Amino acid sequence: MRTLSIDLETYSSVKLQKSGLYRYVQSPDFEILLFAWQYDEGPVQIADLLQGESIPYPVILDLGNPDVKKTAFNAAFEYYCLSRYYKTFLDQWNCSMVHAWYCGYAGGLDAVGKAMGISEDRRKMAEGKALVRYFCTPCAPTKRNGGRRRNLPEHSPEKWQLFKEYCMRDVVTEREVAGRLKGYPVPAQERCLWALDQDININGVALDMDFVNGALAVSDHMTDALEEEAREITGLDNPNSVAQLKQWIQDNADIEVESLDKQTVAELLEADGPNPDVKKMLKIRQELSKTSIKKYEAMKAAVCDDGRVRGLLQFYGGQRTGRWAGRLVQIQNLPRNYIESLDTARELVKKQKVEALKTIYGNVPDVLSQLIRTAFVPGEGYRFAVADFSAIEARVLAWLAGEEWRLEVFRTHGMIYEASAGAMFGVPVEKIRKGNPEYALRAKGKIAELALGYQGAAGALVQMGALQMGIKEEDLPDIVRRWRASNRRIQDFWYAVERYALDCIETGAAASLPCGVSFYRDAGRMMVQLPSGRSLSYVEPSLASDERNRKRIYYKGMDQKSHKWGMIQTYGGKLTENIVQAVARDCLANAMMNLQSAGYRICFHIHDEVALEILEGGGQSLEEAIQLMCQAPPWAAGLPLNADGFVGDYYKKE
Repeated sequence: MRTLSIDLETYSSVKLQKSGLYRYVQSPDFEILLFAWQYDEGPVQIADLLQGESIPYPVILDLGNPDVKKTAFNAAFEYYCLSRYYKTFLDQWNCSMVHAWYCGYAGGLDAVGKAMGISEDRRKMAEGKALVRYFCTPCAPTKRNGGRRRNLPEHSPEKWQLFKEYCMRDVVTEREVAGRLKGYPVPAQERCLWALDQDININGVALDMDFVNGALAVSDHMTDALEEEAREITGLDNPNSVAQLKQWIQDNADIEVESLDKQTVAELLEADGPNPDVKKMLKIRQELSKTSIKKYEAMKAAVCDDGRVRGLLQFYGGQRTGRWAGRLVQIQNLPRNYIESLDTARELVKKQKVEALKTIYGNVPDVLSQLIRTAFVPGEGYRFAVADFSAIEARVLAWLAGEEWRLEVFRTHGMIYEASAGAMFGVPVEKIRKGNPEYALRAKGKIAELALGYQGAAGALVQMGALQMGIKEEDLPDIVRRWRASNRRIQDFWYAVERYALDCIETGAAASLPCGVSFYRDAGRMMVQLPSGRSLSYVEPSLASDERNRKRIYYKGMDQKSHKWGMIQTYGGKLTENIVQAVARDCLANAMMNLQSAGYRICFHIHDEVALEILEGGGQSLEEAIQLMCQAPPWAAGLPLNADGFVGDYYKKE
């Protein structure tokens, strides 16, 4: 089969980063400027569509030819752009970006090329980005440019020629990336999932724009009122200025303030020192810092003409695990909702009843934050069926480690917090009920379950909120000891994973755990094969001794905080977390394939949850969807899956 590698340069007045691929391409002024291509190892060619050249007819035919594999870096972009004008099919496309991410790399073509040692230097990369800004986006009209709003080839022939060279260079780089990874093929199942992901993103989900616009208007009203109140309290011209506000707090409260981030503001509000005016100003600062409004703004920027927002999900965006990542509205980290009267709150926001919202709920920014989920609605004639796996990571961890008593809990009543507390403190589960003195132990069981499954200790309990729950700091080591003592097989699993990884890196020895997780390596990476057959990739693994002369595991990856490529340390608990989350991801993937095969339309999904559109009065149901989700894949025999959900007219967290 021949391979046709493609790279495009395009123009649209819609901002791609802000509004996403689908609104970008659907813009009336969208057009393809340059089409660069290469067949196998043949010469790279380019069609300058903006200056009258055409894509050769045989190439156009090959866009829909099943005997020609189409490939591009971030193929979702090329596929959707070309599908506006030509007949082409998803199942004929391969994405070399997904391939690179599957093999442990991260970022765009330049970042991946640099990590592989094949990228151009920084100067040339910067020039390429500058050329994209010059030709692919609108320009501001000035006297110098004659008042034009767009740069064309005739405005800078030299830049245009260089731009064409960059487009062709990207095809060469993409081909080299693909060539270096050909020994690590993406499993066929993952290619099917990528195609499903494109279908989900292209279908999108409807937005209640009356509600979104109402939320934006309410936020503007509240912001104006809070800023005016802040000016009255502080006398500052700009109370949003961190520098000015820090100085004002220091002058009025005699407190040295290094930061005004969320955590610092919360700590200052809890302290006894600040006077009433300072505390009032800090509360205003807290309300003004609510980020939910940014999600409403993102919705308005990304919504297409038909009222649906598309492109919310990024396939294989989770570098360590292969989980999906959020884009645009960032649905993976939506605030939870606790308001009982969601219908009432939504109506008041739609009608912009600010005073009523204040009277009923008090903190209006918090209300807007809690309501963000409800902006997602099913299309006309449909309802949402939303279902999520119950305690999926805890179930997968118990299954992989063979912790039988936990598996029995999940096969029966499922009350893992109570069961964990019972196992930790030697109390029958039936006694850990509301109204009994033993019920106080449930909090310790819950925090232990949330914090300790991946080799966490007292620090993990604190980070998860143990102290805020009222648990004494001196009790934390005892909770850790008791949880580990009652979960010996999980503890053994951490150490086995680390030992196998160490041996694999040091000696190249391949090994398999009883659960179906295998370790093997070559000169460039260590692969951890999952029960599904998919593998996690750790690039350029190595060992180094710490101050106690213990061997530590390192590999190259994208640091999640600095977003820079470099060495990352890991250990048994962290590797266990990667494996468990990856297996849980594969369970969700299997569930979505089951749902798609049964004709269900997936609007979006979040980690362990799917949101479906089902016809009102149709044959589909939540109960059937849950049954399909809980059909364990063949590789997960004995894994007790369970799910729950709701049917409704908007999305929420039950």
